[in-house]
Amino acid sequence: MRLRSESAQQGFSLIGLLCTLAMLGLIGLLLVRGGPGVIEYWAISKAVSAARVFAKTPAEVRSSFDKLAAAGYIDTISGKDLQISGTGDDMQVNFAYQKTIPLAGPASLLINFHGSTTTEAPEKKTAP
Repeated sequence: MRLRSESAQQGFSLIGLLCTLAMLGLIGLLLVRGGPGVIEYWAISKAVSAARVFAKTPAEVRSSFDKLAAAGYIDTISGKDLQISGTGDDMQVNFAYQKTIPLAGPASLLINFHGSTTTEAPEKKTAP
């Protein structure tokens, strides 16, 4: 009967297991706390794009975005926070904001979000 030497043994040590669980817990915490902010960013980006398609003037873009934001429960930014340059088909809409997410105790996560519409003129659609 042969015994394996210690160098041939494999597996996690208790310290390795605890470190791995701590890292997975930290990643899970970041995903759970930061996920809603990313989903809200996607909703804002879609609302800005939709407002840009249906509007011809900067005032109409702001008004359309405010209506879409109210329907989509977006309260992070409003139409007055949009930076709009150009008019008509050459209109470019930009937005930027910061979101601070408390994690535990004094630790928090700061995420800088920014986005814009493309410089290409999208196909104009008529409002229903």
